[in-house]
Amino acid sequence: MAPGVIERLAALFAPPEVPGSTPSRSSVVLLTQLRWTAVFGQLATIVVVSAVLKVRLPLAPLLLAPLLLIVINLTIARVVLQRESFTQREMFSALMIDVVALCWQLYYSGGATNPFTFLFLLQIVIGAIILEARWSWLVALNACLCMALLTFFYEPLQLPDRLAGDHFHLYIYGSLFCFVLAAVLLIVFVVRLDRNRRESDARLAAYYQQAAEEDHIIRMGLLASGAAHELGTPLSSISVILGDWSHEPTIRDDPDMAADLADVRRELERCKTIVSGILMSAGEVRGVDPAVTTVRGFIDDLAEEWRTRIPGELRVIDRMAGDVEIIADPGLRQIVGNVIDNAIEVSPDLVLIEVWLEGEGAARQVMLTVSDRGPGFAPEVLRRIGQPYISTKGRDGGGLGLFLVVNVIRKLGGAVSVENRETGGASVQLAIPLATLALEEQEQRQEKQ
Repeated sequence: MAPGVIERLAALFAPPEVPGSTPSRSSVVLLTQLRWTAVFGQLATIVVVSAVLKVRLPLAPLLLAPLLLIVINLTIARVVLQRESFTQREMFSALMIDVVALCWQLYYSGGATNPFTFLFLLQIVIGAIILEARWSWLVALNACLCMALLTFFYEPLQLPDRLAGDHFHLYIYGSLFCFVLAAVLLIVFVVRLDRNRRESDARLAAYYQQAAEEDHIIRMGLLASGAAHELGTPLSSISVILGDWSHEPTIRDDPDMAADLADVRRELERCKTIVSGILMSAGEVRGVDPAVTTVRGFIDDLAEEWRTRIPGELRVIDRMAGDVEIIADPGLRQIVGNVIDNAIEVSPDLVLIEVWLEGEGAARQVMLTVSDRGPGFAPEVLRRIGQPYISTKGRDGGGLGLFLVVNVIRKLGGAVSVENRETGGASVQLAIPLATLALEEQEQRQEKQ
């Protein structure tokens, strides 16, 4: 049988709990799994009581309940595979199925004289845990009504002669077995629910953290955009003044002064590019349009730009089988530049950049790893990568570089992973969905706008 068929059959019998499941879905999955336990437990009990203890049971109605539960479970399992959440009414209905099924079984097996009536308490506890108060009270009320009915109306068990005169001891043994069964099921259920609750709390905490980080980014973006606006005018004035100075005979005829002025003008152009990039990231394109290039061309240009600024070696390891056209967004250049700058600061002699393409179709990604030979990240920093002001550099305002990298890449639908290398140093890996950079995708977005 094909593995895919086996997985689908397994999903019908035991719906999987997927990461990020809502608490209601997790509760329904758990109820479905407990119902399977009840089905197999009922069938095993019927076999033992009728075959081993030789008790004459009304097999037709007793077998009808587990058969109906099997059909209901398979139906619910198919619904669970297509749903992400369930209402309180739906969970109450699922739990009432179990209450009615247990009442049916007990009616044909001794009613209130059957020690398995204590399983109603298990269903009341489950309802109190997964349901709101009013629904929990309805479960308890229905269980009490079932118990009252079974006290006065039931089909007595037809015990064999050897057991007919010892009802009390038989009831005690049954009570002991029922107690152990209820204790085990309660532990399993409560432990699973507690795990689901902790996972839900962890996801909620992560959402709050992400919201706080995004709020921090918005405030930083507003500040940076305002600063860029204010810097634009003086930078333009300085550029005009330097242009005039370059034509002055005193400076033009002095090679040293001319070279120094050229350096100043080069750095000024770099400042203007940075300001333009900040304004573009804020949605204000200011004369610098994103360029059409390829992944390989983007990395080569970026590496060449940084090689002119460092005394050591910046080595690019190209592991791409092909190449793809992309939009070289200035904001992306700054983000990758942040990672390179951090690596150069701790390892000025050698920085490695590895690039390759991974995945197929819509899931295809550009994988970019920047590695250094520095001291690596401290354990407490590794645990909190992506949070603002987490840095080992010990200076005020530090730790924003990786914070911006993580959040910008996350906005692009990608991910950032950081690790210390076994051979020494650290590596930062950026996984960027190609769909967010590809030329065709960008053109489609512009047409929609």
